[in-house]
Amino acid sequence: MGKFRKKFNRFLVYAILIVTAFVSIFPCYWMFASAFNSTEQIVGGRLLPSTHLIENIVNLFSTYQIVDGLTNSLKISVTTVAGSLLVTSLAAYGFEKFRTPLSEKFYTLFLLGMMVPFTALIVPLYKMMAAMGLSNTAWAVILPAIGSIFLLFFFRQSFKSIPNEILESARIDGASELRIFIQIVFPSMRASYAAAAIYAFMTSWNNYMWPMIALNSPSKQTITLMVSKIVTSGYYPDYGVQMVGLAIATLPIAAIFLLLQRSFVDGLTGSVKG
Repeated sequence: MGKFRKKFNRFLVYAILIVTAFVSIFPCYWMFASAFNSTEQIVGGRLLPSTHLIENIVNLFSTYQIVDGLTNSLKISVTTVAGSLLVTSLAAYGFEKFRTPLSEKFYTLFLLGMMVPFTALIVPLYKMMAAMGLSNTAWAVILPAIGSIFLLFFFRQSFKSIPNEILESARIDGASELRIFIQIVFPSMRASYAAAAIYAFMTSWNNYMWPMIALNSPSKQTITLMVSKIVTSGYYPDYGVQMVGLAIATLPIAAIFLLLQRSFVDGLTGSVKG
C-alpha cells in the first residue's frame, strides 16, 4: 500500500507539472505558430504553422517603423539596466554596510513606496518630466526606472552575505570604499548583478503604460507601443502581422533569459540565503 501511494504521489506531481508546463508554453507556441499564418487561418483556429511568414514580415516592416521601435527599446532598456544597477547597488551597499538609525528609517520609507501603485504617480511624474523639459524623450522613461525600489531591496539582501570582516580588513590596508566595492564586492556578486540585469531589462522592455504617456512622437516610441498599434489593415484585424510583431518583440527577452538563466537562478537563491 505504501509503495502504491508513493507511485501515485509521484504520478500526481508529474501530471501537475506537465499540465502547468503546457499551460505556460502553449500561448508562446501559439504566438510563434500564428506568425506563419494568415488572419483567416488564425481566426479559424489553426494551430500549426503555415506559409505566410514572409508575407507577414514584409507587411510589418513596410507598414510600421519596427526598426525604430526596436532601436528605441534597446536604447532605453540598456541605459536603464546600466543606470539602475549602478544606482541601486551602490545605495543598497550603503544601506547595508553603513547602518544608522536614520538610514534604516529612510530604507523603510523606500520600501513603503513599493505599496504605492504606479498609476497614482503618473500625473506628478509627468509634471516633473515636463518641468525638466524631458517629456517626449527617452530620458523621461529611463530616469524613473533607474531608482527601482525592488532592486534596492534585492541588492541589500545580497550584500548581507558579504562578511564585514573582509571589508574591515581592506579598509585597514588603506583601500578606499570605491576600490573595495569594485575589487571585492562586485566580483563576489556577479550572479546577483546578472539576475538584477535580467529583471531590469525585462521590466524596461515590457514597460507599456508610462512610455505610452511619456512618448508622443511615433518615431520615439518603443517596440511594445508599436506592436499594440498593429490592429487593423483595411477594415479587419491583421492578426498575422501582429503575431510577427509580438514574436520579434519577444525574441530579445527570451534570448537574454536563456543565456543568463543559470546566473538568474543563482542570483535569486543567493539573495534569499542572504
